[in-house]
Amino acid sequence: MNGIFSYPLLLQALLATLLTWLLTALGAAMVFLTRRRHTSMDGMLAFGAGVMLASAFWSLLEPGVALADELGQRGWLVSSAGFLAGGALVLLGDLFTARMHRAAPDPSQRRSAMLIGSITLHNVPEGLAVGVAFGALTGHMTESGLTGAWMLAIGVALQNFPEGAAVSLPLRREGMSRARAFFFGQLSGAVEPVSALIGGALASSVRGMLPFLLCLAAGCMVAVVIAELIPESQRSSHPPRMTLAALSGFVLMMALDVALG
Repeated sequence: MNGIFSYPLLLQALLATLLTWLLTALGAAMVFLTRRRHTSMDGMLAFGAGVMLASAFWSLLEPGVALADELGQRGWLVSSAGFLAGGALVLLGDLFTARMHRAAPDPSQRRSAMLIGSITLHNVPEGLAVGVAFGALTGHMTESGLTGAWMLAIGVALQNFPEGAAVSLPLRREGMSRARAFFFGQLSGAVEPVSALIGGALASSVRGMLPFLLCLAAGCMVAVVIAELIPESQRSSHPPRMTLAALSGFVLMMALDVALG
């Protein structure tokens, strides 16, 4: 990992989100092996949700508030505005996907479009959050900061595995070939490297906007967790296990941040 830490920050952000894309593709590849979603996938979804919740605070929101104060901005105002803007971005994405869902003429096509569109749009703020986390380290890169950014990416990657399967398996049930279902499943994660580069470039070049961007990314992350990951994982036949997995992910990320910070 020390070798990776020496790479330029934007390259690290790209590599981190290529990892999340790879896990999406591996999840989508489950369409070649099974027709049903296993409890282990729900557990990874819940664990990733816990990591992302902790990351949203310690890797994004808290540094955003601290930097706003350092730059002479009103931390409470910048963090509130950014956080709410991030949540609104996710909700607008949901509304856009719902319109696509209603526009498709065939019920099967509507379900497929809704499925692909919703997960793809939710991957945009996740990639943005990873990119901002790395870009925020420009000029004051520390090992603890890099560890936090990579842990955020790993949390996103873990929950991307079941998301990839959540796209490919239903598409297969709708009558698509396995190869086509896999293609659309992995494609849903392809937006993350692109959005990570955009987020990282903005965060590293416009320091005055960085507090707002950090809090916006946190709002995106929390909205995705609340709206999608937690409810989806709780649909498992073992909800208490999913709760424990989410708590474990949160505690792991929290412990790493506190120990290394």
